[in-house]
Amino acid sequence: MKRAAIVVAVLGMCAWSFGQGNDKPAAQNPPAGQAAGQAAAAPQGKRPPKVNSQEEFTAYKAAAALTDAAAQEKATDDFAAKYPESELRPLLFKSVMHAYQQANNSDKMMEMAKKVLALDADDPDALLGVAQLLAERTRETDLDKDQRLAEAKKDADRALVTIETDVPSTGYPPEQLNAFKGFLRSEAYFVLGTLSFNAKNWADAETNLKKSIDAFPQQPDAIAVFRMAVALDMQNKIPEALKYADQAVDLTKDRPDSAAGKAARDEKDRLTKLSSGTAPGTATPPKN
Repeated sequence: MKRAAIVVAVLGMCAWSFGQGNDKPAAQNPPAGQAAGQAAAAPQGKRPPKVNSQEEFTAYKAAAALTDAAAQEKATDDFAAKYPESELRPLLFKSVMHAYQQANNSDKMMEMAKKVLALDADDPDALLGVAQLLAERTRETDLDKDQRLAEAKKDADRALVTIETDVPSTGYPPEQLNAFKGFLRSEAYFVLGTLSFNAKNWADAETNLKKSIDAFPQQPDAIAVFRMAVALDMQNKIPEALKYADQAVDLTKDRPDSAAGKAARDEKDRLTKLSSGTAPGTATPPKN
């Protein structure tokens, strides 16, 4: 999915929160959707990373400020070598992971995600980075297809748990924290929906893609919406499918010639003709 700006914004917010009493745990905010009176029973977020010295924090900020992915990776490796016990290492590797994501370098994105997980096996952001790539890049001809898809599902399912336990909640405005968690939930359900979609399990695809869309309604993902339309189409739920196809077309109106834009328009045309009785009754799901 292509909504990394949310993650980048939160990473920037994280950086500055460390400079303000980060060595003292603060009261935790309740997770998204929980009422104030339920806070005591809500899962506690992980405390922010501890900063051991001003020198360490200055080096962290210098590495995090770089915009070139390769340069940031080198600076992060140098930081990890100089501060091998630093709790800021996973955050820097996550920043590099997203820099490579924005550069469409999937191999390096996967490499950085695995570096994060080597330091923090429950980091939901990195779990979803791995799960997303496995779900989207695994092909029928891959000899280890079953293992790759099983890992994608396991990582997405695990992320849905650790979003509540491993996202630091101290030092963040509640609305930004809740938006970030909603974004991560949306990503997790998108992975699960993609796995079902590719397996032609249309009912499960519908369930998970709807959860993905609903988890982050302020910025729906065009591919999730398009796949939702197809999943409904394949179940002969034509009016509902057409509604999502319309939304997918609208979400890609600024890039109508992109793969997603063309697919959305083709699906809308098909459903419109089907509604009028001029199209065949069986759809062929598009290839990824």
